[in-house]
Amino acid sequence: MLALLIIAASICGCFCTPQTIGEIWPKPQQQTKTDQVLSISTSFQMIYEGSYCEIIEKSIQRHYPYIMGLNQYSASRKDDSNTVKSLQIVLGSGCSDDYPSSKMDESYYLYVNAGTSTLKSPEVWGALRGIESFSQLLYTDSNTLTRVMNKTSISDFPRFSFRGFLVDTSRHYLSLDTIKMHIDAMEMSKFNVFHWHIVDDQSFPFQSQVYPDLSFKGSYNPYTHIYTYSDVIEVLEYSRLRGIRVVPEFDTPGHTLSWGAGYPYLLSQCVDSDGNVSFTGPLEPRYQSTYDFVQTLFTEVNSLFPDETFFLGGDEVAYNCWESNSVYKDFIDANNLGDYAGLESYYVQKLLQLVDNLPKKRQSIVWQEVFDNGLNISKTAVVNVWKSGGYKDELSAITEQGYDVMLSAPWYLNYISYGEDWKNYYEVEPLDFNGTESQKAHFAGCEACMWGEYVDDTNFISRTWPRASAVAERAWSSEDTTDIDDAEARLGELRCKLVERGIPAEPLNPGFCQHEWDSYGSSGSYRRKNWD
Repeated sequence: MLALLIIAASICGCFCTPQTIGEIWPKPQQQTKTDQVLSISTSFQMIYEGSYCEIIEKSIQRHYPYIMGLNQYSASRKDDSNTVKSLQIVLGSGCSDDYPSSKMDESYYLYVNAGTSTLKSPEVWGALRGIESFSQLLYTDSNTLTRVMNKTSISDFPRFSFRGFLVDTSRHYLSLDTIKMHIDAMEMSKFNVFHWHIVDDQSFPFQSQVYPDLSFKGSYNPYTHIYTYSDVIEVLEYSRLRGIRVVPEFDTPGHTLSWGAGYPYLLSQCVDSDGNVSFTGPLEPRYQSTYDFVQTLFTEVNSLFPDETFFLGGDEVAYNCWESNSVYKDFIDANNLGDYAGLESYYVQKLLQLVDNLPKKRQSIVWQEVFDNGLNISKTAVVNVWKSGGYKDELSAITEQGYDVMLSAPWYLNYISYGEDWKNYYEVEPLDFNGTESQKAHFAGCEACMWGEYVDDTNFISRTWPRASAVAERAWSSEDTTDIDDAEARLGELRCKLVERGIPAEPLNPGFCQHEWDSYGSSGSYRRKNWD
């Protein structure tokens, strides 16, 4: 085995991009790493001495196998003065097993030393990030084939509190196994928001109990391609244990054709030149019954999803349907709405009002068209900038008006290209737009997106990872973390760690991960390692 490793190293020395060993992704805010190499004791323990804390205990269970070594790599057989025997976990405010929120503190301090190492964090969420970082410090000594790490001290915290990832489960249905694997990868890169774009024009896989025909008639298959209450709760719990918020999106008034499969009266009626109804359009904005329906559905969703944020959509509302039918022009004139943008504004204002009246208060997020069309929205709403053309000017305009803003425009991972396109994502500086310091204080965070037109269970993970990790580091690490060559080497190491943990991340460039053989085996069949 050692000879094989030496041969592989010599080959990659000529043809492969070098990889780091024992580096953390995303790069910590402050880290001092020495040359002193420490081994991991066979009796190594992670110890939390407070009262039972499920989130920490589950994290310890997940990470322990990776720390101790998988397959032929193992902990040291002999303890000495350079052996790490334990990791002491200390929380400043005690354990909380609540759901993560926008106010969670993810900062941590990690000191790795012989004997007892220490992880301190004000809250449980920082402890999760610290445990992940500790596990990534481990690497395999090529001479002894044992797990080692360097003596290290780290002080770390996220640059932005919102580090999201949008997943579209309407264009193609994604199984719970794929969603969970994705959430595992999110945890490794310290993403903290799973933006679940759960329904759209193509299908309505959310199984509503108050309006069952939404999924029974609007999903691809009402028995196999749906998310039941128990499925949603399973995703919520899986995410909670990893410090990841779940923000649902039910986009309206556009992107709602699947709603009409079960409840056709919800959609606007579009007519041809002969006055015949020829197609349907956005949700019908004229009737109170539409708003009653939406309020009842959103009350149901509100009771199921615990996060304080609700993504309301508002993008790409096609006015051609309303323009085709004179009844909408008559409604606009009768209510002094001005034009079709005014009609959309009428809908959005009523939507925001009904969300404000939900039993649990929610902060609304909307797509940028709601701002671009001059719609009257509350200053408490957050605007997501998704259009790539002129997004810096958009950020300037929105923040100048006093709105909080998040950015996804440069991070549409569904647009793939040959080669290392992750570098394009990595080189984006989120705050590189014209604006005062006061304006830039309105920047809420970053979001990567993988829209679902061309991905399903067969390719979603490999197409997403490790490309998404470039966005994660941009959202977590210091503004000064910009060395692309250093990032490439560290990202290559992260890719191998993803593969080691059973996540089939695609390669960045020519090279080899030893764990690829261990994960796929001589038969070439992939085996998922589930330690949860």
